[in-house]
Amino acid sequence: MPGLLLALVFMATIALLCTFRPAWGGETFEATWEDRVTGLPDLLPVFFIFLVVVGSIYAGIATPTEASALGIIASLLLSAWNRSLSVAMLNRAVDGTMRSAGMIMFVLIGAYYLNFALGISGFVDQINGFITSLPLPPVAILTVIIVIYLLLGCVLDGISMIVLTVPVTALAVVELGYDPVWFGIIIMLVIEAGMITPPIGINCYVVQGIRKGGSLNDVFIGILPFLVSILVVIALMVAFPEIALWLPGLFE
Repeated sequence: MPGLLLALVFMATIALLCTFRPAWGGETFEATWEDRVTGLPDLLPVFFIFLVVVGSIYAGIATPTEASALGIIASLLLSAWNRSLSVAMLNRAVDGTMRSAGMIMFVLIGAYYLNFALGISGFVDQINGFITSLPLPPVAILTVIIVIYLLLGCVLDGISMIVLTVPVTALAVVELGYDPVWFGIIIMLVIEAGMITPPIGINCYVVQGIRKGGSLNDVFIGILPFLVSILVVIALMVAFPEIALWLPGLFE
């Protein structure tokens, strides 16, 4: 349910931004309905990989990690079908993967060092103690927690934030009367939002490293619809917790 809501909000955000800021929509192309229909078969390879990866997860056949391996197998099958599978192509794919993985690992190493420094300094304990002692209503305290997670997401990776803060913040939020399942979903959305928040969102620099040329500002502009969509979904879930609790409630 939250994923569907996020997709709907994202599409609505894109439509609004392109309406008020046409230049943000990128270069436009004129196409007739005939061109659109005849171009649909070109989407089949992408749909096939999507079906293998996402379908295997939702069908309970594979975990997300296993689904990524299935996606690689599906890509190799498509390459063989198109007669583009060769040693040279595999070398290029492995080289690109190693470069991207190495860059991401350097970012994570830096994040873990910062994680260690924050942990031994007692910074996180002080932040959480400050939050729980605020003379504010529960919604206001929750808003403060969300803002802090957005700021932490700019300098820490998701695992570090979860390990450092959730054991304390989860207890504080449950004491405020919120559902722990709902808070878990909120945390994941806020962490992902923080990691793409300019100007120091970690994932923005990962994307820039993968790109060939272009300015970092292009990445910041490109992620704005995603960031706005996630923030809107977070606001809706705070205002209407049933959005996240409806499906789990069916299994009670």
